[in-house]
Amino acid sequence: MIRKAKISDVKEIQKLLTSFASRGEMLSRSLSELYEALRDFYVFEEEGTLLGTSALHIVWEDLAEVRSVAVAESAGRRGIGSQVVGACIDEARALGLKRLFCLTYKPDFFAKFGFKIADKSELPHKVWGDCIKCVKFPDCDEIAMVLDL
Repeated sequence: MIRKAKISDVKEIQKLLTSFASRGEMLSRSLSELYEALRDFYVFEEEGTLLGTSALHIVWEDLAEVRSVAVAESAGRRGIGSQVVGACIDEARALGLKRLFCLTYKPDFFAKFGFKIADKSELPHKVWGDCIKCVKFPDCDEIAMVLDL
């Protein structure tokens, strides 16, 4: 079941994100950051276990980022990632956003939703606030992608 995240999910969300962050596949998020951004998050829960998450982070009046997409390795290849990203896209449309972007190592996954590879320079400078925290900054090797809604 997909739903908006609750306070009680934060520590599980962090564990899921940390499993990917420890391999350099995404940014780690502190508990403080997750509590502050809780309203951005969707989770996929099955039988009381959190198996997937994603977040829709609004950047500006017409732009948001799909971020923190993670699925438990034990639950891979079940469409959970597609469902949580789909929830973000649906919310973006409902809010009237015009464009989404993501920074990813999995462009084929996001291409299924219609995201197209873009030059990072197309994204506003405000986007790079989180990048400063990354160990790979300024030599980012993630791929920028955009989706016009």
